[in-house]
Amino acid sequence: MTCVKDLFPSRAPTLLPIPTGLFPSGKLDHPVQCVLLDVYGTLFISASGDIHAFESQSSSATPLGPLLKKYNVPDPPEILVKRLVAAIEQKHAELRAHGVDFPEVEIDKIWEGLLPIKEKHRIRTFAAEFEMLTNPVCPMPHLGEMLEGMKEKGVLLGIVSNAQFYTPCLFEGFLGAPLETLGFLEELTLFSYAFGRAKPSAALFDKARRRLEKRGIPPHGALYVGNDMLKDIIPAHRAGFKTALFAGDARSLRLRKSDPRCKEVAPDLVVTDLLQLLDHV
Repeated sequence: MTCVKDLFPSRAPTLLPIPTGLFPSGKLDHPVQCVLLDVYGTLFISASGDIHAFESQSSSATPLGPLLKKYNVPDPPEILVKRLVAAIEQKHAELRAHGVDFPEVEIDKIWEGLLPIKEKHRIRTFAAEFEMLTNPVCPMPHLGEMLEGMKEKGVLLGIVSNAQFYTPCLFEGFLGAPLETLGFLEELTLFSYAFGRAKPSAALFDKARRRLEKRGIPPHGALYVGNDMLKDIIPAHRAGFKTALFAGDARSLRLRKSDPRCKEVAPDLVVTDLLQLLDHV
């Protein structure tokens, strides 16, 4: 039986970063003890620059036909995508009605209600294959070297990211090792789908802050790295973290200059290559 993690390298195209025109800048007052990272658009090049590209892309541009035939899904691609988006929006509305500010779904549970598939593993492999077709990803340059450098320096690693169940599989599929082997601490690995909340909700960042404080690490002893001023830098700054804007790929860089909220906060660092992070820890 095919493992979900094995699907990603076989489906991955060759993606290269698109220069943003920005340059590295900034400095930290002192080295940090922990680095918290975003995934899509920061650690992995994403064709859309984020997760869930199908919500903004036309399904006709994506070759979904063979996938649907493989899994005996009768809907035409465009109908299936419309049903998927509608189901996600309905779940978001339900969560907002219960006070969730930025709702997140568990995508395999959404698919479970849409597909004529009963086996959970096949639903999950379908979801992973669908994601790779609609939003191909591959590792950002020097990802492996950066993670290894952090381990050698004894820096704690964590993740605070919008994600789905297949997101951890990216690391094992592309880098050949699970998150814990790569240096990520389970208690500091916070994926949106597991909490029903997505960035820029303060909930994920506050949870990371509290878990760091239990380890004796104050907020300013952690550096958060992300590619989006609104979803990454602002909530991380409000949680008290030092911040680094990753500006290594034009697909994912979100400066949001027209958003007045983003004019009030500046990142402590701007980095254009993941290896530059090692200079600040």
